[in-house]
Amino acid sequence: TFEKLLIANRGEIACRVIKTCKKMGIKTVAIHSDVDASAVHVKMADEAVCVGPAPTSKSYLNMDAIMEVIRKTRAQAVSLNASICCSCFIYRKQKSQSFFILSLQASEGVTFIGPDTHAIQAMGDKIESKLLAKNAKVNTIPGFDGVVKDADEAVRIAREIGYPVMIKASAGGGGKGMRIAWDDEETREGFRFSSQEAASSFGDDRLLIEKFIDNPRHIEIQILADKHGNALWLNERECSIQRRNQKVVEEAPSTFLDPETRRAMGEQAVALAKAVKYSSAGTVEFLVDSSKNFYFLEMNTRLQVEHPVTECITGLDLVQEMIRVAKGYPLRHKQADIPINGWAVECRVYAEDPYKSFGLPSIGKLSQYQEPLHVPSVRVDSGIQQGSDISIYYDPMISKLITYGSNRAEALKRMEEALDNYVIRGVAHNISLLREVIVHPRFVQGDISTKFLPEVYPEGFKGHKLTDLERRQLLATAVSLYMAEQLRSQRFLGTPRIPIAKSKRSSWELSVHLGDGIYPVAVSKDGSSFSVEVDGMKMNVTSEWNLASPLLSVSIDGTQRTIQRISRNASGETSIQFLGTVYKLQILTKVAAELSKYMPEKAAEDTSSILRSPMPGTVVAVSVKPGDMVSEGQEICVIEAMKMQNSMIAAKTGKVSHLRSLKTICNLSNRIELK
Repeated sequence: TFEKLLIANRGEIACRVIKTCKKMGIKTVAIHSDVDASAVHVKMADEAVCVGPAPTSKSYLNMDAIMEVIRKTRAQAVSLNASICCSCFIYRKQKSQSFFILSLQASEGVTFIGPDTHAIQAMGDKIESKLLAKNAKVNTIPGFDGVVKDADEAVRIAREIGYPVMIKASAGGGGKGMRIAWDDEETREGFRFSSQEAASSFGDDRLLIEKFIDNPRHIEIQILADKHGNALWLNERECSIQRRNQKVVEEAPSTFLDPETRRAMGEQAVALAKAVKYSSAGTVEFLVDSSKNFYFLEMNTRLQVEHPVTECITGLDLVQEMIRVAKGYPLRHKQADIPINGWAVECRVYAEDPYKSFGLPSIGKLSQYQEPLHVPSVRVDSGIQQGSDISIYYDPMISKLITYGSNRAEALKRMEEALDNYVIRGVAHNISLLREVIVHPRFVQGDISTKFLPEVYPEGFKGHKLTDLERRQLLATAVSLYMAEQLRSQRFLGTPRIPIAKSKRSSWELSVHLGDGIYPVAVSKDGSSFSVEVDGMKMNVTSEWNLASPLLSVSIDGTQRTIQRISRNASGETSIQFLGTVYKLQILTKVAAELSKYMPEKAAEDTSSILRSPMPGTVVAVSVKPGDMVSEGQEICVIEAMKMQNSMIAAKTGKVSHLRSLKTICNLSNRIELK
């Protein structure tokens, strides 16, 4: 094996590679930007070297700096994986994709953990990969196979193909540089944003256009090949739950594929791999229609974010297999040896607000962080810890949460439990969306497509909608927790604070404000249990009432729930995470509730004349200046966050009166005012 391996990446995938290297006895070298100096992957590695400032292009994609680290540390091998894919990495230096790896192999004598340069070049370019797929007799999507020169040509091509069309970056991946267009205007806008995102993320603004297959499934085949002509397909992954063309929930195997379709897709994936003499782990992605016709989408010449679900059902360590292949060993397995044992589900936990377009990025410091590793058959791949910062410079992923079971129902039940037990404080996160997806009847039945989220939530995600029983359970739990705290606060060193007080009370009348409703609640205490009357129905709530723990296991009439109390204040306001969603309640005594109607209310801010950024990011373009007249729906500026560009538009017609604080970095205080 190798003695020392340099990992040219960051975050959870860098940590993932380090874990396997430790198991194999390989020393590791981590690179990092200045803002990542205390990152988890830096602490885990045997050595760590700073390669530049925060922007990716000046650090993790700074090839000259990385080459210097290789010389300095005398690393024998280099691993590039996941979000920093090799094809993107190389394009920043010059058009020849083989430049960096050939420099490693020839000048430095360093081995690259991944496929050979010709395969990276062929498969990293969507245009060339599509032509190769056709020659290898792989099913492909109809479209234009050349490079689109400008917006006018994009419109002409789109009309020839027929709407809707998909505009996407030739060198891209991960949903970046990708837009769906349904008419000429959307094609022009899509061309502009896709080319800008592609140039920013990959250093290559070339685009291609192909027919958009409406309502498909996104199913991919994991392959593994060596330098001796052997290649295997390691079954499929279902990746159809997506937002903005980025995967959110993945599972293996797929509920949709039958053995014949699985074999046909696997054989075509292997045929493509052999056609480019591929060696290493890789993924061939397909779109599959309702009739199980499948079409080649792209090939990722790297280890995918969702690779753990394949590892769970096959028992293989894909990182270890990649290292073995890079060293020159033949594959240890035959196609007949590859099993499908059980079922695995992966949820991508992001620092983002799911209530805004299914997830706009959130930044901040993780003030509290606790992974649900105490839940059976749970795996968490992460690159952060309590105290870590989520910044605007990198992907907002917090972790990959994976659960495994003997069947799909068991894997999903464990995922539900794991999400309830995942503690994340300091940033917004998408736990509520993930939990709603995995318990939704359509998902449970396997009735999914890439349009699942917009179809299930046509007006956007609003959180869990409580049934009458769940509402009563939440109210009973909230008031029991409230009373447990009140009773604790009345005791000092085990003695009542006011010794002359009369006999202790055992029943209370409260009023709870939840959403648009106000609910009278009667509570009585019996030992460690509370009896709560809501809507004329009594419920018994039992718990250990460990008020110092971020997690609280509660039994409500025998139904077990895990809740999290997010916040509380002296005015009775409290936030509780219940069934994945955070609910805001106000709990008052009956007297306080009657007096509260006399309290003045703060008038809501009139924001109709203000354009405020919905997320932190970088202002890359401002389309107006003070004094300009703008119409409703007109673009005012473009914000880039986590490598995605978003157009900010005017909510009404008016004149631009001020551009305040529009500097490089924007946050929620930045705004444009109309009058």
